[in-house]
Parts: sequence; C-alpha cells; structure tokens
Amino acid sequence: MNAPIPAALSTLAGPSVAVQKIRSPAGVEAWLVEEHSLPLIAVDFAFDGGAARDPENAAGSAYLISGLLDEGAGDLDAEAFQGKMADHAISLGFDARRDDFHGHLQTLSRHRDTAFDLLALAVNAPRFDTDAVARVKSQIIAGLQRQAQNPETLCRNALFAAAYPGHAYGRPEKGDVDSVSRLEPAALKTLSRNFLSRAGLKVVVVGDITPEELSARLDQIFGALPVGTPRALPGEALPIQGLGQTHVIDLDVPQTVLRFVGPGLMRHDPDFIAGNVLNHILGGSAFTSRLFLEVREKRGLAYGVSSSLLPLREGAMLVGGTATRNDRAAESLVVIREEMAKLANEGPSEHEVQEAKNYIIGSYPLRFDTSPKIAAELLGLAINGFEPEFLAERNQLFAAVTLADVQRVAQRLFGDPRLLVQAVGRPAGLV
Repeated sequence: MNAPIPAALSTLAGPSVAVQKIRSPAGVEAWLVEEHSLPLIAVDFAFDGGAARDPENAAGSAYLISGLLDEGAGDLDAEAFQGKMADHAISLGFDARRDDFHGHLQTLSRHRDTAFDLLALAVNAPRFDTDAVARVKSQIIAGLQRQAQNPETLCRNALFAAAYPGHAYGRPEKGDVDSVSRLEPAALKTLSRNFLSRAGLKVVVVGDITPEELSARLDQIFGALPVGTPRALPGEALPIQGLGQTHVIDLDVPQTVLRFVGPGLMRHDPDFIAGNVLNHILGGSAFTSRLFLEVREKRGLAYGVSSSLLPLREGAMLVGGTATRNDRAAESLVVIREEMAKLANEGPSEHEVQEAKNYIIGSYPLRFDTSPKIAAELLGLAINGFEPEFLAERNQLFAAVTLADVQRVAQRLFGDPRLLVQAVGRPAGLV
C-alpha cells in the first residue's frame, strides 16, 4: 500500500498502551506495560522455532516438549511442581506452534516469587522423567488416534502436506502416532536446548511489576539459557506446491470438509494491510462477507464458510473452506471460486471497503481489555518484527487503504484462479 496517510486520519489513535523496553544486565530484552491498579502479572514469551525445528524423523518433538516442561523441573517431580502451581493459583503453560515455541505465566502479585521460580525451573531444568514422558506421550498418542478419523484434522494435515512437501510445514505440528511413539526422554532433553535458547526470544510482561524488578527477573528466568542461533529469514516466500490440483480423502461421512489455499502475503509485504481488508470482504467477516452471503445466506450450502490470510515465517497463504453435504461440495467450491474471480475482475465496492475498514479499526480495542490479551497481542507484534510504535500507526494504516489498493491486491491474489483444494468425505462431482 503506497497511498499517503491523509492528515485528517492522524487523529485515529491506537490503543492507550504505554510500552517500555527493558534490557537486563545479561542482555535479555522485554516489553513491559506497567499496571499497578490490579495485583496481577501476565508474562507471554516465545522462543524462535516450534514444530519447524523438529528433526525430520522426529515430528512432534516440540509439541511433546511443550507438554513436559511443567511436568517436573529441578528438584520437583511432576506432582510437586503441579501442586505448587495449584496451591498458589499460578497459571503456567507452554505450546509449540509451527514457527514459535510459546509460554505464558499468570500470577497474583503476592505469589510472584513462587511463580517466577517455577518458570525459571521449567525453562532451565526440566526433568523429562521417564514416567512423565510416558504419561504425556500416551495422552498425545490417544489424541492423535482420536483425530485419525476426524475430517477437519485429516483435511488440514493433508492440505499442508500437499502445499509444502518435504518441508517442516508439511508435517503435522503434533507429529503422528509413529513419530511420537519413537521419542525418548534423553533425546527430548537434548532437543529442548535447541528450542529453549535466547536467539530470537521475545518477552512481554503486563501488570504489577516495576522495570527494575523485571530486569532482575529476566536474568533469573532466561539469563542462563544457551545463546543459540536464530533461524535465517528466507529471501522470498516458500512457494505453494500443487496449485490447480484437487485432492480427496475418501471418508464415509455425510458432509464433505472442504479446504483451499492460494498465494498469500508475508507480514511485511507492502500490500498486507490492504490484503486484510480484502480478506474481510471475501470471507473474514462472520456475517457480512461475500462467501457467507453467497454460500450460506443465498444458497444454504453450508452453515459456515470463511477465509483468512496466514503469513508464516517462511511462506504465506490464503486459506479458506467450509463443510457441506457431499452432493453440494462441488457447487460450494464453484461459488467460492466465482466470488474470488469477481473480486479480481471487478473489485469490491467502495461501501464494502469502508465497512471492512470500520470493523477492523473499531474492533481493535477489544484485543486490549485484559492483561493477558494485551500481553498476547504485543507478543504477536514482537514475533512478527514490529515495534511498539505500530500500535499508534496501525489504525491509520488501515484507514488510509483505498478502493484502488484493494482492487490491486485482489488482482494480485486472485488473478491466477488456481487453488490447491483438499476435501475429506465423499464429494460428488468434485474434480
């Protein structure tokens, strides 16, 4: 988007969030939002590399490790560690996504010492006890077995496998039964050092804590971690394979789950802001998008239909889909393709663009109404390479999007009609 921001739009203030940048003596950096009116502290952080760092023959390693960090650490076994959390009303957990290994901590101020001690133990001295590993593995494997016949899971995994064959993005984030079954405590402990390093670490803290205290706490928690090596950013987006192809997994169910992907936009692409407006018009709005109106309201083909931009660290895609009767799956896909083609050839209306901008700008404050939400939103900005100043700029950037911007992006994304389509069910006439 190259249009200048009109002077009249400079009054579009972003959320009133004062972010301080803190750097500890050991060099650990964090964003801090001080809020002493409530006795709460929320910490969100992310290490560089989640499932994308899994060894090729050990898919699911990051996800399993994320489930084990609070299952015993230091001199506390799983029962003692979880007991301390429960006794002090501490919420501590981890999650491995495709590109990041996340953690969060929420605690009452009066329990901060215990909370920070437990977090420091979890990231620096996880035990990986044999019984804990066996128990968490069995839970994950049981979940994977349940999902083996879940149409949504089957469709998502097959779609990414077809889009990114031979790449970590093409493997299931949680692994599969075979790969998870092979993971052993010693190997997991070694791998955890690759995931839990300071290279690319992002930390956000919101709540009842001063900059001086936070500086010391950062070193207590993260200061002794390996420095590590950050993953290099790719020169260009990883291409999506299989565009123009349709794949079907036969499953005896009354509805077909239908998913599609096409080229997307990287987070820092100049067209990303306008692309979000375009996606809102296509399928990003639950009740006013073109796909919702055409697929559900006018034709009754499905209960829900949606699309979204999915920027990854090494690639980007537009993803979307629906679930519909087997005999109406082909018709649903035709309607979806038609709406994308209309946007590419005719563009949206001025009214559609303005309504999309109004919603995107007007709903933004809802992401900042609690401390955990503020921490999560700021962490997302940090992970994606933004500075805190983006909070003040974001609404102005959306307000400055023009009809011509959205038309240009529509031609860019939908001008080539080829999609990679994945279906699970018994769709009639889908080719």
